[in-house]
Amino acid sequence: MTALDCPLVITAIFVSGIGGTFQYGFSLSVMTSPSPFIKELVNRTCLQRYSVSLKHQQLSLIWSFIVSIYCIGGLVGSLAAAPLVSKFGRKRCLLLNNLVAILGAVLMLFSHRAMSFEMIMVGRFLYGINSAGILAHSMYIVECAPKQLRGMVGVTIGNFISLGKVFGQLLGLSELLGTEEMWPWLLSFSGVAALLQFSTLPFLPESPSFLLLNRGDQETCEKALKRLRGNKDYGKEVEEMLEERTAHSSHSVMELIQNQALRWQLLTIIIVFITLQLCGINAVYFYSFEVFSAAGIQESQLRYAALGTGLCELLTSFVIVETTGKKVLLFRGYMGMAVTLVLLTITLYLQTKVSWMPYCSMVLTFLFILFFSIGPAGLVAPLPGELLTQSFKSAGYTIAYTLNWTGLFFVGMLFPILVDYLDYFCFLIFLIFCTICGLFAKFCIPETGNQTALEIAAEFTRMHCKSQKTYNTEQKLNKHVTTCD
Repeated sequence: MTALDCPLVITAIFVSGIGGTFQYGFSLSVMTSPSPFIKELVNRTCLQRYSVSLKHQQLSLIWSFIVSIYCIGGLVGSLAAAPLVSKFGRKRCLLLNNLVAILGAVLMLFSHRAMSFEMIMVGRFLYGINSAGILAHSMYIVECAPKQLRGMVGVTIGNFISLGKVFGQLLGLSELLGTEEMWPWLLSFSGVAALLQFSTLPFLPESPSFLLLNRGDQETCEKALKRLRGNKDYGKEVEEMLEERTAHSSHSVMELIQNQALRWQLLTIIIVFITLQLCGINAVYFYSFEVFSAAGIQESQLRYAALGTGLCELLTSFVIVETTGKKVLLFRGYMGMAVTLVLLTITLYLQTKVSWMPYCSMVLTFLFILFFSIGPAGLVAPLPGELLTQSFKSAGYTIAYTLNWTGLFFVGMLFPILVDYLDYFCFLIFLIFCTICGLFAKFCIPETGNQTALEIAAEFTRMHCKSQKTYNTEQKLNKHVTTCD
């Protein structure tokens, strides 16, 4: 089966993505361009309201809070999203999530006119809650896709993150919305994406897995599958979904943690999501300005160079997973990143000693982004939905994105301190995480492409258990029994 055989699935990819991970990527990159204008608004507001001229440290503290509160909103949204998607459905949560983004966009749009940087803070917090929609987006699109296409569809989750980053960088150019007059419109662009999804998503069906396994509505599930698959036979899919029904209700996070039969799946989720934020991608983007400056790119052109890094990530993220396999791509991606970090540290150290070394650093910057794009960027986000059965998915996504937002928050707060003390040697810290996760993917994770959660569970057991006897995986998932070490 090819993607062209399921045109409605392709439509669902674009509609769910534009209001899902696109918003996450856009919010990560959009604050760079208008930062001078926002800082000026903060200064003018305090001067006008309190007759206080802020010192540099005070202004930096307020600016850091404006940026970091996005992560707090994302963490709150992630904790709330898991029970909501299990109770109300993936599609309905995506629809309601758009209202949060629209409210945040309105606050952003009128913040300058109201002379209130607090409105930007609240807007960023709401954008963080909205960006937690990556959970609903990931679950919805993976469950809508046939098993043969889930690898490709899972990659599109990362594609839309990269697309969001590029849009944030592109619209932030001074020729477009990155000006003193237009920056409120730049920050409110997320509302446009939310309106687009809000007006189109109602025409798509709900997730078939949710309808059958959470609602117990087989008739509506089959209608949804018929729309998504066209004239293709979906009877086997229904049988496979019924095999996953380990319980009529979702399990909690604590039940997932205590379930020994799923401990390798849980450990995989923890390691890959922690490494996603500690792999060094944010550090490389941070140093890209310094690298490009040393290579002779003028300061006025640095925004275009940054846009080039975003385009590099976007273009290289379009990888057909089925031709190689997720496990191999994850291993190659992280090990390639580890080697590149070693070389980048050396070239940055020699940057002032050898005249042509900055050009090597620039090439390595793009090479690192390339390895990230073809590896973890598109493979990590949908992983909980692939490794866990229906009743454990919400709990798995809760743990995964709690780690993601917590890691993003701490990297944002601690990374400037690491730079002050370690400079470019901070890459060696990220090197450790990339190496560990790469080796873990090589030796501890089975191939997940074109397999159901139960088949993946059997592979985990084959890899990590002493006993190789045949057993009933579904029964072990229910009884919390395992023979694993």
